[in-house]
Order: sequence, then C-alpha cells, then structure tokens
Amino acid sequence: MTKQYSARAIHFFIALVVLLLDRWSKHLVSVHIPLYTHIQIVPGFFRLTHTENTGAAFSLFADSPAHWKTGMLIAFSLVALVIVFGLLWTNARALTPAGIALSLILGGALGNLWDRLASGRVVDFLLLYVRQYQWPVFNLADSAIVVGAGLLVIEILFTKAPKDHATR
Repeated sequence: MTKQYSARAIHFFIALVVLLLDRWSKHLVSVHIPLYTHIQIVPGFFRLTHTENTGAAFSLFADSPAHWKTGMLIAFSLVALVIVFGLLWTNARALTPAGIALSLILGGALGNLWDRLASGRVVDFLLLYVRQYQWPVFNLADSAIVVGAGLLVIEILFTKAPKDHATR
C-alpha cells in the first residue's frame, strides 16, 4: 500500500468514526430523551436537551419559514463535502493537523447531512450554559466540524510555509 493510499485510509477512517459516533449518539438521544426535555449533567453548566434543528449548525436560520431552506442547506452540504473530500483525496500525508481537521469536518458534515436527508432536521442535544447565557444546542457532528475548522485555522495561522529554494 502506497503512502498516499495509507493516508487516505486513515483520513476516511477518522471521518467514518465521527459519522458512526454521531449516528449512535443521536439514536440514543432520540430513543431515550423525549423531544424538548433535558437531563441535567453538570448543574449550572451542561445538560442533554433533545431538540430537532431545521436550520444550519447551532440553529442558524432555524426560524426561517422559507420553503427552500432545507434544499439549500443540503446543496451547501454537498458542495462542502465535495471540496473536503477532494482536499483529503489529494493529501498524501497522514495524521497532519490539516488531514485530521478535514477528516473531522467530513465526518461531521456527513452526520448532519444524513439527518437532513432522512427527516429534514438535525437532532441536537448538547447544551452548555452559564446562568441565563447559553450556547445554542448542538451535537457531535457540529463539534467535529468546529474542532476541524479550528485546527485548520491554527494550521493556517501558525504553520510556516516551506521556503522555495528553487527561486534562489
């Protein structure tokens, strides 16, 4: 197996693990926590809250009545998946921050797309809050996407590009 195929296998395995964990966690929440109820985990900070989001990540556009919203979100997800898949396919090195980041984004995007295609909505259940301030309810797929995007930003900001010795 060549180095490039080995890197691809690792990247797609990471994406698959993210997808499977996301599907499993959403299934558990859907089966064991009735819609719009919650289970307190860390009082004053964290609880599981079963919601269904018809908008984008972190409930963006959830209140929009537009009939085309779900189709547009699916189309956007498909375009993003093609781009991320292409970037991963051309990445010849495994376990780089960029490769891991793209793998997390791919797995998370697939997880949320699965829900959107199946039901037009995404199961969310993680709620972080402090007093009256709270983050929008999210899921493992959203978390993987945000962590992946954060890793990409860190990679872009703090990794120096190799100097091109051919121009000297």
